[in-house]
This record gives sequence, structure tokens and C-alpha cells, in this order.
Amino acid sequence: MEADIFEYHKEEDTVDIESFQGEKQKLIQPTSLKDPKLEKLKEALVYWINSTLKSEHIVVQSLEEDLYDGLVLHHLLSRLAGVHLSVEEIALTSTAQIHKLEVVLEELDKRLGLQDSSPIKWNVKLIHNKDLLATIHLLVAMVRCFQPELDLPPDVKVEVVVVEVSKSGIKSDVQIEVLTEERHAGSDSLSNTEREDPIEQLLKLEAHKVNTVKKAILHFVNQNMSAMGLQVADMDKQFADGVILLLLIGQLEGFFVPLHDFNLTPVNSSEMLHNVTLALDLLNDTGLQVSSIDPQDIVSQDVTATLKVLYALFKKHKGK
Repeated sequence: MEADIFEYHKEEDTVDIESFQGEKQKLIQPTSLKDPKLEKLKEALVYWINSTLKSEHIVVQSLEEDLYDGLVLHHLLSRLAGVHLSVEEIALTSTAQIHKLEVVLEELDKRLGLQDSSPIKWNVKLIHNKDLLATIHLLVAMVRCFQPELDLPPDVKVEVVVVEVSKSGIKSDVQIEVLTEERHAGSDSLSNTEREDPIEQLLKLEAHKVNTVKKAILHFVNQNMSAMGLQVADMDKQFADGVILLLLIGQLEGFFVPLHDFNLTPVNSSEMLHNVTLALDLLNDTGLQVSSIDPQDIVSQDVTATLKVLYALFKKHKGK
């Protein structure tokens, strides 16, 4: 067994110099691979992927080993952008994997707003070759595009060796590669939520501006609840037991929440908490992550918590 493993790694480490002529390769320095900031970024991206794809029972453990065949990227694209591509679900051969990646990355690059002239830090070959640097760049770009409210570790940089192979020989250079930007000066005094959460910012404005937004969200809610003969008059209180919230989520996301899964007429705070917790879990399963919301806050009629959830639904579905 040990001999087999040795032979496997020996084969993997063999590099065909001619195939890389004219190309530049970036290799992360071993010391940077052990950087705690890089480890935290990798953990955050793995957690984001697994949270987004939880309902599809897809679990990623390694960014290097679990994304190269296109399956995870395909499901992320489908979940986050609602795009359904005509590609095989599981690509077993290298040729099939490369074809799947070509289709998925072409669509992803469009969604990310990248043009032919844009400097792209990933491509099919790099992702299929399990290039960690390219994979992280792609995932960070996806987070920034589809879930900009997600707080990734800031100021993550790695030292890379840039290797260029030509007929005259091999040239190398050491550079610093930025994976996530540092926070702007002066922003450290602000909390992440304050900088990124529009509801937190809204509630600091004048009362009439807050009421204008609340009326818009309330109109959106009642528009979608009217089909069930329900109407919300008091946004601050009527979502506290979780019933209308669950029905609204089901209506917007297009699924029915079985009545035996929640308490249709909750009589105590425990049953209310069960309902609201289920609602937030469903939101997470649909890829709509609402940051820092404690179910108990909604049960306690916390205006900020309730508005955050409703605004997230409003933002996702208002144009549909």
C-alpha cells in the first residue's frame, strides 16, 4: 500500500515542462499555506458552500479536492443564480469534467460581469488541476456577487512564486497575491453589520424614512399573502409566532410547509420559537442567509430582527 501511494504522488508531481511553455504559473509558497488568515478564509468558504447546498445534501471538506469536477460549482450556480444548465450531473471522466467546467465557468463569468478583456484569475484548466489559488479567487468573486453581505475574513494575502517557462529557460518571481481586500481606514470603528446591513442603517434615519420602507415591505408581504386570504396589519407583532413567516416563505419559494412540521396555532413561546427557528432554517436551505438573526429576537418582537428577515425576502423576490 505504501509503495502504491508513493508511486501515485510520484506520478502527480511529474511536470511536463513543454506543456507549460509560454504560460505563467502561480504557486503559493509553503509558508503562506500555513497562514492562519488563509486557513480562516478557506474555512469560511467551505462553511458558505455547505450552508448554501445543505438542502441538496452536498458536503465539501476540501476546496482543493471537492470542486475540480464541476459538480459543486454547478449546484452553487443553480442555487444562487437560478441557472439550470444542460450538463450531466456527475462527470466521471476527465474529458467530461473539463466539458462540464467549460459550460459552468462560461455562465459564471457572465454572471460575475466578466468580459473577454477582463483579467480573470481562474480558468477551466486551473480549476480542474485543483489549483487552490484560482479556486479561492473564483469562490470569493461568487460571494461578492451573489451574497455581498457575507463577511469574509479581510486582508488575506499570500506569497506566490510566478513561474514562466520558455524555450530559453525558466524564470521565476515572488509576488504578493491579494485574496480579500483590507478594510478601509476608519471603518474598523464600525461593526461589520453597521457597514453592511441596510436595515441597521435604515433604523438610524428619520422616522418617516423608516416608515416608508416598512410600508413598501408590508405591501410586498400582503401582495403575496392575499392568495391565502391573509393580511398583515402590524409587521412588528404578527410575525412573532412564526406562522405567517412560514407561510410567506413557502409562498415565495414555491413549496408547501407540511402542517405537522410547525404549530399552526402556537399557544406559548416555546411553540413560537419552534416555528421561527424552522423558518430561518428554511431560509438558510434556500440559500438566503440572514446574518446574525436569533429566532428568539423575532419571538420577542424585535423590530430590527423582523425587518432583516422580511427585507431579505423582499430584496430577493420583489421583481418576480
